Amino acid sequence: MQVILMEKVVNLGNLGDIVKVKEGYARNYLIPQGKAKRATEENRKVFEERRAELEKAQAAKLAEAQEKAAKLEGLTVQLARKAGVDGRLFGSVTNIDIADALGALGVEAEKSAIRMPEGPLKHVGEFEVQAVLHTDVVATVKVTVTGEQ
Repeated sequence: MQVILMEKVVNLGNLGDIVKVKEGYARNYLIPQGKAKRATEENRKVFEERRAELEKAQAAKLAEAQEKAAKLEGLTVQLARKAGVDGRLFGSVTNIDIADALGALGVEAEKSAIRMPEGPLKHVGEFEVQAVLHTDVVATVKVTVTGEQ
């Protein structure tokens, strides 16, 4: 199925690109999320009429994400969790915990934006996690997990 992308989609294309994707991906994800429309002649004409408006909206989202990334960059989040003698946590620190801690510091970040490539943190220590705020904007946040008895 061919679709017109209404915004930049990672590993697929940019705004206005006409790409061929599997039908399930288009019907179940891209079209309901508003990220794409079917590539019919009527939709192409409507897209060309709205192109400037969509580009302006995309630029505004990018600027907002860059502003938020500037606040997040270099920020250190401290979390205290119960831990054993060897430094292993009773439980773990997840992206939800980090998003809540960032919210307490005054910087809102969605839990889905926090990327933890090695999974939840299960040891005491200092870790770096990434906050993907936009397809082009990634901020690094330091997370310090301390143990408490």
